[in-house]
Amino acid sequence: MAHMVDAHVGKRIRQRRWLIGMTQQKLADMVGIKFQQIQKYETGANRVSASRLWDIGEAMGVPVAFFFEGIKEGDATFESVSGDVPPDMLSDKEAMELVRTYYAIPENQRRRLFELARVLSDVA
Repeated sequence: MAHMVDAHVGKRIRQRRWLIGMTQQKLADMVGIKFQQIQKYETGANRVSASRLWDIGEAMGVPVAFFFEGIKEGDATFESVSGDVPPDMLSDKEAMELVRTYYAIPENQRRRLFELARVLSDVA
């Protein structure tokens, strides 16, 4: 049984990898391991050592602390980013694709889309 922190770190690895459009193979190549090991990290089946987590963070352009965001200090429970957003929202492939696509839009158009989404959410 995976420890909940190991599972959380694995989810954060997967989320970041999806967000930047990186394959498991590419990440594995960048850190010098086999892609199957990345799969095991992402599911929480295997713990990620501190040095390996450092390498993964470097490869994906985030600090090590990124992988622990969302863990409430003191009791290893997980909080949502906001009251309306479930903590595992970014584990949804569709949500990750939406975020990736959003950032591919030119900034001026992205701002307009953001304002439209805000208005629509206020109406709902």
